[in-house]
Amino acid sequence: MSTTKLEVFGQIADLKEIDYRNTLAIASMIEVLIDKGIITKRDIARKAHELEHITTEEIASKERLRRSR
Repeated sequence: MSTTKLEVFGQIADLKEIDYRNTLAIASMIEVLIDKGIITKRDIARKAHELEHITTEEIASKERLRRSR
């Protein structure tokens, strides 16, 4: 196997580790917010559903609107 392929495989492994750590951090923050009664699992599910069904432009538009307030 060439060095370039090994480097690519190493980079993929690094990205998987970073993805895992980011996912763990997000899941931990969500659980803390739920435990403190700041948000509910239903709030999270509702927002995830909303974000999953809107376009990138709609997200950017909402962010611009929020910032202008």
